[in-house]
Amino acid sequence: MPTTLPGAVPESYATTRASLHRVAAHVLARRRHAVTGRFGLRVTPGGFGTPLFGDPEHEEVLRVSGATLVREHRGDGVHTDVVALDGASLASLADAVGVVLDPGFSVGTDTPDLGDVDAPLSVSADAVGVMADFLLVGAAALDRVLAARGADTSPIVAQIWPEHFDLGLDVSGGGSRVNLGASVGDDHHADPYVYVGPWGSDRPGDPDFWNVGFGALLGYEAIAAAPDPVAAVAAFMFRGLDLAGS
Repeated sequence: MPTTLPGAVPESYATTRASLHRVAAHVLARRRHAVTGRFGLRVTPGGFGTPLFGDPEHEEVLRVSGATLVREHRGDGVHTDVVALDGASLASLADAVGVVLDPGFSVGTDTPDLGDVDAPLSVSADAVGVMADFLLVGAAALDRVLAARGADTSPIVAQIWPEHFDLGLDVSGGGSRVNLGASVGDDHHADPYVYVGPWGSDRPGDPDFWNVGFGALLGYEAIAAAPDPVAAVAAFMFRGLDLAGS
């Protein structure tokens, strides 16, 4: 568990994030969906990946660890395949894990475009390292919040949703549900951030807390500047739940 985060993300971050969003949706999630009908991902060592899936004789895990794609699978023995991500194409990665790229495949309305499946991806190990550490911070903060509030809030399972490329769950709060999560960034806010998003339209209490249309956002720089990033994120989420009436 990282106790600190770099003060700023590397210049390569946005490009790496865009490449990995496509990998998450069209390679990892696509493969899991082809076998199980489910596409949710998880925080894994060094980045993100699938949970264990498949029948016992053919179970597998796909994960991004640093600037590599790792496939651990059982079939004719037990194997680990490792493929460098930087410079690989989406098509070559799909071939490596046994999926057919389908422009009609969707993980939601914001599914990233396939794009040029033969073009080389740009993936920086430094950028993936920041992403991985941030996701670990977000996961630990969510665990801390659920340890304190979970029994009373009916939480769903935290997972990385490949549509928005964020780690999130929802809990009950204030008579409605509230989204809690950690995003690795998006077109509207390029750097990583954590959020509290009530499902309803009410934004009770401190209006300065509710600083974006969907609820409240705490950006990467504020989290990285905190002496304890996990505590800072958890405090932000507790504040949001308190204001939402949880």
